[in-house]
Amino acid sequence: MSIVKWTKEDFLVFEINGLDERMEALNNIIRPKFHELSETFSGYFSAQTGEEFFGHVAKHARRTVNPPKDSWVAFAPYKRGYKSLPHFQIGLWGTHLFIVVAIIYEAPQKYEMAQRLLTDIHTLKNLPDDYVISGDHMQPSAISLKEARGEKLEQLLIRLRDVKKGEFLIGRHIEAKEAVQMSAEQFLQLAEKTFDELLPIYEVIQGKN
Repeated sequence: MSIVKWTKEDFLVFEINGLDERMEALNNIIRPKFHELSETFSGYFSAQTGEEFFGHVAKHARRTVNPPKDSWVAFAPYKRGYKSLPHFQIGLWGTHLFIVVAIIYEAPQKYEMAQRLLTDIHTLKNLPDDYVISGDHMQPSAISLKEARGEKLEQLLIRLRDVKKGEFLIGRHIEAKEAVQMSAEQFLQLAEKTFDELLPIYEVIQGKN
């Protein structure tokens, strides 16, 4: 069982200047927590879905100048990568923690995935009011599901379907000041609760519902 406790230091990593300096802090402070979450939730998803899931901790290996503004661990049923598949993530920006399921632009079957979500859009609309949605995994901002249940949700799904760079992420964002006040047990319970609620969405995306 994971014993990850988030601290103010974790979020301050993203204020460190310089690629090498920030990467060193990421490697020393945050990545060990992601590796621990990788072990915990790879087993969780494997048990819940019946498929073997693997954790993928972000390496940021292609960066040569700009330091990463966020970092994460992703979960998918493929050992060699996750970007081409719908996947789950736990990650940090300097401002907040996120727990989401994501379809990003590398996914070759985006059209079919988006169409399934549009057909079964009520499954998304039935999620709790504190959920948020986003159309760009490179940006920290998101729209509350409470506000997006009307046109915005459908618009994002149509963009996912019809635009090459279209993406779709849905889940919870927890402000940094709230995340650091949570115990390891409270965070684990929240993450598992969120993934329990997102698994039916994942099933829709995969056409298994």
